[in-house]
Amino acid sequence: MSTRRPLGVAIAGLGFGESVHLPALRACPHTEPVALWHPRAERLEAACQSAGLPGTSDFQALLADPRVEAVVIATPPAPRAELAEQALLAGKHLLLEKPVALQAADVEALQRLALQRGLTVAVDFEYRAVPLFQQLEAVLRSGSIGELVLVKLDWLMGSRADASRPWSWYSQAAAGGGVLGALGTHAFDLMHWLVGPTRQLQAQLSTAIPERPLADGSGGLAPVDAEDIALVQLELEGPGGRAVPAQVNLASVTRRGRGCWLEIYGRDGTAVLGSDNQADYVHGFHLWLSRGGEPLRRQEPDPRFSFARTWEDGRIAPVERIHGWWSEAIRERRPMVPGLAEGAASQRCCDLARGRH
Repeated sequence: MSTRRPLGVAIAGLGFGESVHLPALRACPHTEPVALWHPRAERLEAACQSAGLPGTSDFQALLADPRVEAVVIATPPAPRAELAEQALLAGKHLLLEKPVALQAADVEALQRLALQRGLTVAVDFEYRAVPLFQQLEAVLRSGSIGELVLVKLDWLMGSRADASRPWSWYSQAAAGGGVLGALGTHAFDLMHWLVGPTRQLQAQLSTAIPERPLADGSGGLAPVDAEDIALVQLELEGPGGRAVPAQVNLASVTRRGRGCWLEIYGRDGTAVLGSDNQADYVHGFHLWLSRGGEPLRRQEPDPRFSFARTWEDGRIAPVERIHGWWSEAIRERRPMVPGLAEGAASQRCCDLARGRH
């Protein structure tokens, strides 16, 4: 990779795309942002001026730019699969935000197209790139806490607890809104990565805030039909095919919620990974381990997994690491993990949770 020129990457979508993907692409030695896309010209113009990059509101023109070898698609969920299909048909590698699409069948269709075209697609499951999550994965693979008997994840956030927060696509189930798309996609991918695939799932979904004010300031209210609480029971397939029960509790409306806490219980020990930092979902995590009858002890970070650089915004460093994995997979012509296979597995759980509800 050191002798190759950086991968030329365009960014489609200027929320998370501008605040996180843009600095991450610039920090990664193997990628270079070369263009921006947004459907609204005024939003695009401001971003291009700030970033010092060219841009276009014409997605086909973006795909025709010879400098663009790959595209990060960080739009809201609803248009994501269609944009991804167009990019694959144009021969572009992709990095997709999650949820990749509104249903698993669409993710699987993208996977087939990418395979047919020989293109590499990453999905931004950035928790796989966070050092303490990688350290926990190494602990589990070592077998030091023994055969797994129970997994519990509480992810209780207050980002949408204020009922005066305006109505948006996040309020609409048909647009990919709700806590399953925001947190559940990550949660299910973590379960599959750390333990194994889902064999059974049951869910109870609810909407605590059923209407929100319109963003136009008119004083009107619009209905919310996307879930803001999801209580999910899973049966995972652990090592050796053994069933491992798991419980996942997700919320975006819990004031002073406890944050993100993952508890993994084995026959010989316990691992706890958690953070109560509501402002930054990467900074603030700590890992505790217990073996035998010993008390839980906080673990020092393993330098093998440390970031070379961190930012005040904790999201940038793991996304930069994902960009590095993605660019290496493209240059070496090999599959990307996490990619569309992992995205489809996570989305199937979201679909099943909504169907069971």
